Amino acid sequence: MVVDTTAGASASGQEVQAPADSSIPSSGGDGMEGYRRLQRRLVLATLIATAIAVPLTAWLFTPSTAICLLIGALGGLLYLRLLSRSVSRLGQEKRSLGKAQLLVPLVLFLAAAKLPQLEILPTIVGFLLYKPALIAQALLDG
Repeated sequence: MVVDTTAGASASGQEVQAPADSSIPSSGGDGMEGYRRLQRRLVLATLIATAIAVPLTAWLFTPSTAICLLIGALGGLLYLRLLSRSVSRLGQEKRSLGKAQLLVPLVLFLAAAKLPQLEILPTIVGFLLYKPALIAQALLDG
């Protein structure tokens, strides 16, 4: 069976309108605005997770462990910001993602390994606090 994919005319010569599908995102400014809303929600969810985790860590463990967690969480927010900026430039200015955001976890890990004041595990766990925000957004949007 051959399907005519040309838009505009049917076999009888009458004009055919494509169905309006509201699930297809428009290529206009609405897509970028939705992306910016998603960015704001991810940052807010990460800040909420940090605001819960840091005092809880200080209460359950030590204040220095909570500070390490906070430093890691700030690194995670920086990573998220650099990644979102790199993604928003895709297609407009660049054809691939930048690599600058990959330096953030590397610097955090090296700093935690070299500085005796920073503990590696709480710093890395703090960095990964942005992950629950991603999972929560995926569950809420899906």
